[in-house]
Amino acid sequence: MQSIRTYLPDEDATRALGGALARALEPGLVLYLHGDLGAGKTALTRALLHAAGHQGAVKSPTYTLSEPYRISLGGQPVDLIHYDLYRMSSPEEFLDAGFREDFNGHNICIVEWPEKGEPVLPPPDVNVLLEVSGLGRTVELQALSDLGLLCLERLHYPPTP
Repeated sequence: MQSIRTYLPDEDATRALGGALARALEPGLVLYLHGDLGAGKTALTRALLHAAGHQGAVKSPTYTLSEPYRISLGGQPVDLIHYDLYRMSSPEEFLDAGFREDFNGHNICIVEWPEKGEPVLPPPDVNVLLEVSGLGRTVELQALSDLGLLCLERLHYPPTP
């Protein structure tokens, strides 16, 4: 498993990491975002979406469970679906909503609170672990598949020791 660990001292650093992730995306990529409330999961997703060309608002799908977006990668349209499973009462809710069909090898899926969807949630390519640290955030990105490894290899963000 390859991983990158860095410190995000402020919102600008979070936006920069979101931009770097946007440039490293591949169709079919599944990212799990782990962290307590306020750790920056939605802020990172918002930065990624804006860097990927989404012009509108990026709202947290806390109540809707998912929000779809259309972005362009290499001139090709790709659906990116942002999930927030925090309010999900059981993994069966994930299945009943038909979300599993979105994990089809073409869509990019970003999942906040993935532990709420275990064991029915498809496995991630990249785990993103966010933790409040001082005034900023510590983030670790872990590649868990060949596609995740490709993403981290393409990520141009300077890690700190």
